[in-house]
Amino acid sequence: MPILEEIQAAIENGRPKDAERLISRAVEEGIRPSVILEEAMITAMRNAGEYYRNNDGDIPRILAAARSMRKGLNILEPYLEKDKVCFLGTVLLGTIEGDLHDVGKNLVAMMFRSAGFHVIDLGVDVSEKQFLKAVQDNPQVQIVCISSLLTTSMPEMRRVVKSLRESGPPNLKIMVGGGSVTQEFADEIGADAYTETAVDAAEVAKKFTN
Repeated sequence: MPILEEIQAAIENGRPKDAERLISRAVEEGIRPSVILEEAMITAMRNAGEYYRNNDGDIPRILAAARSMRKGLNILEPYLEKDKVCFLGTVLLGTIEGDLHDVGKNLVAMMFRSAGFHVIDLGVDVSEKQFLKAVQDNPQVQIVCISSLLTTSMPEMRRVVKSLRESGPPNLKIMVGGGSVTQEFADEIGADAYTETAVDAAEVAKKFTN
């Protein structure tokens, strides 16, 4: 469908005004919001994520795509609610204590929301106690995502995962990611999953809740 391709291109190329205009037009033309989301918007962010991964992290480009995605979601969300897109579950996320980076975390939050999750975003510089309290205060949380860009904050990530394992609910899934994290480290600290991109994170989370 040509308009879906146009929406995809607008998001991939970081044109938020075009994304808003085209999404509004697609809704007016009777295209289901879930189709717009799945076939145009999420595809665009997946492609942007692949570009990011394969081109040494073109931060301005991925940020422009993320802004376009967010603007598009603002238009689409009221229609998605009416379209009864299924609610997959609740995710709690934050950047670990000692780290103030939030670009990756914000992308992950956005992809989770667009996939159908309710997201509780704790922000940056989140301590072990804050993670634990948030899980205790929100018993509906099924997945905790912990982000870290700095190698200096990796020991704190290890502590948080250990505490969640000891004090959190037995079925809680823990996902980790960020520039300093590797699959080997994730396995070593006992996380349930590690992903390189925000799109991958949402896809893995879907498998956890199925």
